[in-house]
Amino acid sequence: MIKPPQQSIALDELDHRILDQLQSDCALTNLELAQRVHASTPTSLRRVRRLVDEGVIEKQVAILNPEKVGNALTAIIEITLDVQTAEHLDEFEAGAITEPAILQCYRVSPGPDFVLIAQLVDMPAYHAMAHRVFTSKANVRNVRTFFSVHRSKFETRTIVAK
Repeated sequence: MIKPPQQSIALDELDHRILDQLQSDCALTNLELAQRVHASTPTSLRRVRRLVDEGVIEKQVAILNPEKVGNALTAIIEITLDVQTAEHLDEFEAGAITEPAILQCYRVSPGPDFVLIAQLVDMPAYHAMAHRVFTSKANVRNVRTFFSVHRSKFETRTIVAK
């Protein structure tokens, strides 16, 4: 389901400094964060809580090295559906986002209908996932997969508009 665009949240310079620090290391204590952004600890805590409550900070996670946990195969997958009605797009998307191997799911235009990023153990795991999510579905017209041979950059940082 396509979500309507959300309103931007008004962010000041202190919010920007806090977000910059948390995107580098969300495990900072409030004291460490406050010192790095040159704010008092109560102000820092209050700002972080507001950023979480307003949805600016969606979640705080640990980012794992896929190779060190046994998921060395990265697949970038283009999906084109046979029928592109809103209901068919929603149906495919609902199925794709429940698959644990699929880390990212984007509706795109023009070109394919979806671009997915999946992280898997190996090629047999990819084939099993592809059958489960793509080839067993009647409405999937085309699957085009690219396999990463080298990752030169991976960044989770979001540029915050000023």
